[in-house]
Amino acid sequence: MRGRALNWRIDMERPNHFLDLDRIDAESLREILDYGTALKRGVFPVGGSTPLLGKTLAMIFEKPSTRTRVSFEVGMQQLGGTAVFLQGAESQLGRGETIADTARVLSRYVDVIMIRTDDPEKLEELAAYATVPVINGLTDRSHPCQLMADILTFEEHRGPIDGRVVTWVGDGNNMATSWIHAASKFNFELRLACPGEFAPSEEAMAWAKEKGARVILTTDPAEAVAGSDCVVTDTWVSMGDSDGDLRRKRLAPYQVNEALMARAQKDALFMHCLPAHRGEEVTEAVIDGPCSVVWDEAENRLHAQKGVLTWCLMG
Repeated sequence: MRGRALNWRIDMERPNHFLDLDRIDAESLREILDYGTALKRGVFPVGGSTPLLGKTLAMIFEKPSTRTRVSFEVGMQQLGGTAVFLQGAESQLGRGETIADTARVLSRYVDVIMIRTDDPEKLEELAAYATVPVINGLTDRSHPCQLMADILTFEEHRGPIDGRVVTWVGDGNNMATSWIHAASKFNFELRLACPGEFAPSEEAMAWAKEKGARVILTTDPAEAVAGSDCVVTDTWVSMGDSDGDLRRKRLAPYQVNEALMARAQKDALFMHCLPAHRGEEVTEAVIDGPCSVVWDEAENRLHAQKGVLTWCLMG
């Protein structure tokens, strides 16, 4: 816990939303990670072993999920609370109820809401009308909970990420956007190797420039990976993408294979948020090899999200 106690308190005036990394100060993000790390080690610095006893999490899913659902549900239970699963198509959302009305109703029932959806505007509307904290479980714009787990994983294996070099290879998607936000908040250099038509959003790149973040965009994966401490990729075709054949063709030169990893540092880590498509964005030799920490990364979704949940409700 970096030798300091967390001075968290409940603010009844303003919910502690966890919407995107670019909207939360670096100190709070570090406290969330410190708390998640402490919990993983069996240390309970805030509220004992069940700090969320009697609290309820509502989980809204408009996209399929394995890691997000299980890690949030198990995490809430381990913190002493309970979780309620709502599938969008089977709730009133699927029959036309507005996000705003859903937010108003759920705020009367539960203590915190997590949503996994496509449209980031749905997340914004939910947070605008909810009187309890709202957590971004994933949108097409970003995936901040995954990034918290990724930072936790890197630091478990290699120590502070401050000053290190991370390379993103492939589609400049929602995960790439959250890596851009993280580069500024956690002070590491981020290199992005993406084809021109699949580059990260102009909005994200402009934000990085405004914040003075060390974010470099290139179309050359070999150049980007050279000397990196960590190499990260993601699937080429995500849920809802209708241009799968084009994506596979354009992204084929961006496969993370043994030759590409050999250009990174000798002890470089490989990360992938999963699910992975072996033989497309990454080879079996890499994802199942000694440099891969993807299973630690998946486990750390649980610990990082326990930190997020506690910060939202006790921060």
